[in-house]
Amino acid sequence: MPEIRDLVPHGGAMSLLDRLLHADDESACAEVRITRDSLFFDGSGVGAWVGIEYMAQTIAAHAGYGASLRGEAVKSGFLLGSRRYQSSVPVFRLDSVLHIHVQRVLWGESGLGSFECRIDDQAGSSTIATATVTVFQPQNVNDFLLRSSE
Repeated sequence: MPEIRDLVPHGGAMSLLDRLLHADDESACAEVRITRDSLFFDGSGVGAWVGIEYMAQTIAAHAGYGASLRGEAVKSGFLLGSRRYQSSVPVFRLDSVLHIHVQRVLWGESGLGSFECRIDDQAGSSTIATATVTVFQPQNVNDFLLRSSE
C-alpha cells in the first residue's frame, strides 16, 4: 500500500492515520495507534468523538488510493456530516490500535458520497464505533470554494 500521507490531503499533525491496510474500488481499511503524541491525546487517550475524523480520513485515503491508480492528483474533499455515530467506549485508550473500515454505499458523479464506517480493535474481535458518513469531493475544490464565497 502507498504511504497514507501521500493519499490524504492533510499535513503535519492533522494527518491522523498511521497506514492504509487495504483498499479496493468499494472499501478501505486504515490503522491508527493511540500514542502520547496523538493529536487530541488528553493523558489517558483520545476522545471517541475523534472517531468521526478517523473515518473521514480513511474515506479520503480510499479516494486518494483510487486517484493514484488512475494517475491523478489527490484532491481535497469535505466531510458533510454523519448519521448514527455510536461508540461503545468514551476514549480510545493509550497504546490501543484501531482499524477503521469504510464501505462505499453511494457515490454520485457530482462528488457526493456516503460510506458505512466502523472502528474495530486491532484484533478485530469487537467493533467499538460505527457511523454513516457523508462526504463531498468537487471536481475542482478551488473553483467550488470561489463559487461558494460569492
